[in-house]
Amino acid sequence: MSSCFRPSALFLHPLHNGFGDSVVVAFGEKQAGEDASIAQCIEQVSNQYHIDIGLTEGTPHLNQRGLLVMDMDSTVIAIECIDEIAKLAGVGEQVSKVTEMAMRGEIAFNESLHHRVACLKGVPLNQLQQIRDSIPLMPGVQRLISTLKENGWKVAIASGGFTYFADYLKERLGLDAAVSNTLAVEGELLTGEVVGEVVNADVKAATVKALSHQWDISPHQTVAMGDGANDLVMMATSALGVACHGKPVVNQQADVALRFSGLHGLLYFLS
Repeated sequence: MSSCFRPSALFLHPLHNGFGDSVVVAFGEKQAGEDASIAQCIEQVSNQYHIDIGLTEGTPHLNQRGLLVMDMDSTVIAIECIDEIAKLAGVGEQVSKVTEMAMRGEIAFNESLHHRVACLKGVPLNQLQQIRDSIPLMPGVQRLISTLKENGWKVAIASGGFTYFADYLKERLGLDAAVSNTLAVEGELLTGEVVGEVVNADVKAATVKALSHQWDISPHQTVAMGDGANDLVMMATSALGVACHGKPVVNQQADVALRFSGLHGLLYFLS
């Protein structure tokens, strides 16, 4: 790390050992035009030593009112719900391949969503309930949410996933809002269609702006977190964009990439 960033001072973070993690803050200056080389160096050191490193300046303050908007699948929860539904429907491999392409940015999200949802036609609702009842949370997400709420923050989900799961998580985790796609249902079966506007990258970004305006939160106090290419726009819209165990393209463009820690690792990067 010293080859690309020479700290002038090192301090223990105020949350050092608070959640069982060792956290060090390094202060220093970077030269103009060094961003790309420093980002590459951070990635190499992070992967080599299995530690999370972020280069931040002017980040949102934990002790001031703020807004965190998170993706749901593979961010708040440790699964992709649509892939799990597809497995139960016998089309798991077909759907998961399209999901991966969408998350890497290799196919337009709207197109990929309609294609995948069409594969779910005829799936009974009780199979969705089976997934929801055993849904695995990402490590650290409850600690992150509770700490932010204690400091007056608003926390929301903006997801290309489905209301069946997002609304459940909103209630379970005490979130302030959840925006996601609605699956069309006829009787007790999925029709293979989505109702209304698709929640894509642009809608996610608009959600960050709308919620910050609704709750009178400064744009400088907004954070967006996600793992896939369709999260990049809302991450760029926010004061701090955070990749959560993200795809390579997301890690590269994020202000901070959590590669190894739980979601509570975000707290260490707030001022």
